[in-house]
Amino acid sequence: MDPDLSASGEGNSQQHIQEDFPSDGNEDGHLFESTEEPEFEFDESGLELAADDDLARENSDGSAFQSGSITPDGLIDEDFEKELGTPSDAEEEDEGEFQDVAQHNILEVVGDDVCGRKVIIFSSCKLPASEKLDHQRLFLYLKHTLDQYVENDYVIVYFHYGLTSKNKPKLSWLLQVYRELDRKYKKNLKALYLVHPTRFIKILWNVFKPFISAKFGRKVMYVNYLHELKEHLHFDQLVVPEPVLQYDAKQVKSNKPPYPYSGDGLDIATRAKQTQQFGVTLNHVRQNYKCVIPPVVEGSVEYLRANALDVEGIFRRSANARVLKEVQKKFNEGLPVDFSTEGDVHIAAVILKTFLRELQEPLLTFDLYQPVVRLHNQDEERQMVEVKRMLREELPEDNYIVLKYILQFLTEIVAHSEENKMTSMNLSIVFGPNLLWPKGQASLSSMGYLNSFTKYLIDHYRDLFES
Repeated sequence: MDPDLSASGEGNSQQHIQEDFPSDGNEDGHLFESTEEPEFEFDESGLELAADDDLARENSDGSAFQSGSITPDGLIDEDFEKELGTPSDAEEEDEGEFQDVAQHNILEVVGDDVCGRKVIIFSSCKLPASEKLDHQRLFLYLKHTLDQYVENDYVIVYFHYGLTSKNKPKLSWLLQVYRELDRKYKKNLKALYLVHPTRFIKILWNVFKPFISAKFGRKVMYVNYLHELKEHLHFDQLVVPEPVLQYDAKQVKSNKPPYPYSGDGLDIATRAKQTQQFGVTLNHVRQNYKCVIPPVVEGSVEYLRANALDVEGIFRRSANARVLKEVQKKFNEGLPVDFSTEGDVHIAAVILKTFLRELQEPLLTFDLYQPVVRLHNQDEERQMVEVKRMLREELPEDNYIVLKYILQFLTEIVAHSEENKMTSMNLSIVFGPNLLWPKGQASLSSMGYLNSFTKYLIDHYRDLFES
């Protein structure tokens, strides 16, 4: 990463380097188990020059991180040296006890990116005034949330707009977050998008150099305008706070930046409308391909069944974005796809998840969202009766057939969990957000219910679909 570019936040998104790591599976669970730019009120005079000078001194290895730091006087209203040395410890708490933090919707999980990785959003504009939020509890809530997803590849989108001197955490808190979120959390983090970076971010970058590894630094990408995210994320699925949208619109109008992404998706939809499979409805695919199981679903499942049942971390790992786009384009144009020529079984896994997530309506339909979320209020016996009724009476027949086909395959994955490390719990975290989502914004607590429901479908496949 070019350190000067990184520090200033100028230019387009930084290069993203993907890394793959093996990870272990989790244990099974039960159904519904609680699982204008703001002005900073501190003096930055003199700091920007210091930051630029420091950035100009690059290590011999090319790293953007070097030893040394910048005097933070006036940057944060606290004793920096003292605070950095005294991060506090706290014990984990149950999800129900985090309601005081969760109610602000500072953290949100919004499905997968274009490479099939879970997307977690942190919105600074939703942080209440510091005296109204215990930042230590916010840290515990952050860990509690990440614990549900860190076994899979994931990315974080940080919306910086809205952070002011009234709601910003202390530097000691930021350092605690970096230090205590150890390798468990960092190994599968594939990208950290810093949206609308400011001079404040540049200064923090330099202050934290002694504590941040170059490897982690390569995962950081500065995003100056929201449209730059479209290259990496399904932008229409992002939950972007209204203040961030308004600020971005002002920046775009003022600076008139170029739009770096291509219009291939629209071109494909226009050129090959009848053969489109991604981003349409199941009915569209059936009418044009004369089959209930979409070819992209059947092709990916059958390939995975023959080649990936024993692949560790299948459905957890991401895949090459360029190859994914090429494969999607072939499917959308009605061309044959041979996954065996791609040389990576994870391509087929991500393609299956992407197809489900890009359906115009979730496979389990918008109508079933609220009934599924409410199921946690019922006892175990009643849950089985109600789930059977919903699947057989309220789910459209085509949706039922496709859902059954996919779930049957997922039970085969679970049957080989000793080799692939993918239990029903792991698979539910991967597939839950891809099978069902609301028309509006989903809370983290409801995401837990969706994941638990998906686990229930996998664990009780025979009772639900074969009895």
